[in-house]
Amino acid sequence: MKKGADQTDKLVALRRIEGQVRGIHKMIEDRRYCIDILNATEAIHGALKSVEAQILKGHLDTCVKNAFTGGSKTDKEKKIREVYELFSRIKK
Repeated sequence: MKKGADQTDKLVALRRIEGQVRGIHKMIEDRRYCIDILNATEAIHGALKSVEAQILKGHLDTCVKNAFTGGSKTDKEKKIREVYELFSRIKK
């Protein structure tokens, strides 16, 4: 990720997710209906996936693009390997 890049949108989303996690904690303490809790956890999964997608897009648009437009062969291979390993972990 580019140093100094504006990350405000991601930080806002993560604060919202923190609030959702606290909400689930309270739901469990209050013995709320299981399906309601599961629906809330699913919303968190979706929000995290959205933040992940934003970070990946930023990485591809900056780090990977820079490696391919001016980096060495080693830099290019490293970026390809990083992205490949990321997708390999995600698929599991």
